[in-house]
Amino acid sequence: MSYTLTYIIATRNRLPFLKITLEKLLIELRANEEIVVVDGNSTDGSKEYLRALFEEGKINQFLSEPDKNQAHAWNKAMLMANGTIIKKIIDDDVFCYKAIQECKNYMLQHPTIDVMISNDLGSALSDHKNIQKLSRLPQFEKWSKGSARSFTFGDVNMLIRKNSLAYIGLYNTAYIMMDWEYSLRISYLKANIAYYTGYNALSIAHQETISSLKNDKLTDEQGKRGCVFYEYEGDSAEISLWSKIKIQAGKRLKPVKSNISAKDNPLEEISSIYNYYYDFISELNQTAGFSFIECTHK
Repeated sequence: MSYTLTYIIATRNRLPFLKITLEKLLIELRANEEIVVVDGNSTDGSKEYLRALFEEGKINQFLSEPDKNQAHAWNKAMLMANGTIIKKIIDDDVFCYKAIQECKNYMLQHPTIDVMISNDLGSALSDHKNIQKLSRLPQFEKWSKGSARSFTFGDVNMLIRKNSLAYIGLYNTAYIMMDWEYSLRISYLKANIAYYTGYNALSIAHQETISSLKNDKLTDEQGKRGCVFYEYEGDSAEISLWSKIKIQAGKRLKPVKSNISAKDNPLEEISSIYNYYYDFISELNQTAGFSFIECTHK
């Protein structure tokens, strides 16, 4: 069966966040859309929780097995997708599904677009009412006009046309900051990228955010190689603005326990905070008219 959109999730041992994210996604899921979940052989109850959802028919595809790294897991999910468009859903971030639908519909109406990105929001779990508005529009416009060979953007707000994977490829499993390398590669290849000026995602930083556990030395070394290979001149997001926020915030925050078994309820405090986030991004996207900008380079 074919679908207009596939939501993909790669997860491991993050049950409280996963439950919140899937609860919201299942409410918003359309009849012509599917959910694909790749679990890295979780031991906190996530695997059992996901298997139950799969057997109930609430998620369309489910795979649980060890991964070599997170890029490996996401690549498996992308290859499993049956949708015309693929939307990555990170288990501890927040998404505006109305905005995602607008981006999906625009891509379906404009079949030459390979990738859609948008503005983003960022916040730390310990200071959840402090939400930063983030944009890569100036960098996109500079690249679009041909003044830059490549630019970076976070994949949290990215939609990909599955057929375009044959050109842009999958995540590079050798890179720790896989979204940083992927965005440089996509733009360096002059893929047809469109920009949505609204917000379809809100990045959340906490102690157990994957980005907060990065190897700084290796990230720096890989970053230097990537800048040379993709002729990236650098800017305020040399390892992606969103990843920088998560790294720094994650190092400052108190630990958030996430290895809760499936029989436990999600943390009430976290659920309340996430409800605040979902209300915030929804209201923000209703306050102003947003537009789509297509690249102008040949």
